[in-house]
Amino acid sequence: MRILVLSDLHANATALAAALDSADGRWDVSVCLGDVVGYGPDPHDVVARLRELGTQTIRGNHDKAVAGLMDTSDFNPVAKAAVDWTRSQLNAEDLAWLSALPHGPLATDGIVLVHGAFQDEDEYVFTPAQALDGLLDSSAEVTFFGHTHHQGGFSYQDSNLEVLQIRPRASESFSALRIEQPRRYLLNPGSIGQPRDGDPRAGFAIADIEHQTVEFWRVPYDISSVQERMRAASLPEPLVQRLIVGR
Repeated sequence: MRILVLSDLHANATALAAALDSADGRWDVSVCLGDVVGYGPDPHDVVARLRELGTQTIRGNHDKAVAGLMDTSDFNPVAKAAVDWTRSQLNAEDLAWLSALPHGPLATDGIVLVHGAFQDEDEYVFTPAQALDGLLDSSAEVTFFGHTHHQGGFSYQDSNLEVLQIRPRASESFSALRIEQPRRYLLNPGSIGQPRDGDPRAGFAIADIEHQTVEFWRVPYDISSVQERMRAASLPEPLVQRLIVGR
């Protein structure tokens, strides 16, 4: 079974459509690691697309904030403005779907899904020390996490913790990782809607656990059209600008 792994869509329907077009015919089921909404101009369309696909989705912090499940006092002013605007664009059915999303860790199809850190869905995992608990405590050999918007990950075996630099080059669509047993993996597919690792292309992964491979994909999309919709919605300009630089 090939699993399409999406994360941090952030209401960017154009990037999601480009990713799905590129992955067409290459996957059997889809999962999402959260932050379906927030920042971007298309919250309803992205929610509707995931529901149409039947994507197994866990919640992210922006999903919780928009659904009113968490306080936004710790959000920076730009993020809070996007949360408030997003909530105003969603109907009752959209908000009910967001409210009902389960939290991670969630085991499904032989992998485990988390949004942020394994022990705290709202914490970021950037360093090996932050990754260690997830690598040791997960019930699966391969765990996927999001939240950082950085494609890559970590592996662990016999007290050897390794940082994995596995993003495809600018000239490549994907880069493949071979899963080696009994090594354990904590992997980030990258962000669909707002990459922050210096590559503005939409990021996602396709996992084939049976054949022990994970493909890390990057796909270009029409960023200018998304920026136009964001400006038309009067979303904060820093959110508009960061799409083009991938930061």
